[in-house]
Amino acid sequence: MSYLEDLRERGRDANPFFKLMGIEVATFGDGKAELQMEVRPEMLNGAGWMQGGIYAALADEAMAIALFTLLDPGDRIATISETTSYLRGVRKGRIAAAGKVVRMGRRVAFAEGRVMADSADGPVLTQTSASFSIIRGR
Repeated sequence: MSYLEDLRERGRDANPFFKLMGIEVATFGDGKAELQMEVRPEMLNGAGWMQGGIYAALADEAMAIALFTLLDPGDRIATISETTSYLRGVRKGRIAAAGKVVRMGRRVAFAEGRVMADSADGPVLTQTSASFSIIRGR
């Protein structure tokens, strides 16, 4: 079973990180994906804001799923580089991450991710750009 089939069938239980963080898979297909999660008190840093690495991880996962929708079932990926700009913070509530593939070559793909407050239409909290290595299946 491919990763995307597993996500469709089992939802967050297909990914241990999703289960740990309470991430829900909202939609994915055609080079795009959206994830959602509730900000919990244990995700906050000492200043009371959601810790920055959580934004980056959520965007990374959304971009990765978006990329998987364009790959063959045996293909794998690895993040090469990633840059996140932090625009706003959150202390509580629901957040959403949207990932999309902007260019895909044979061995490298480029994607963008955004994390928003409330929903995919909410205020943008972070913007991320990343490159991924594509490891073709045999």
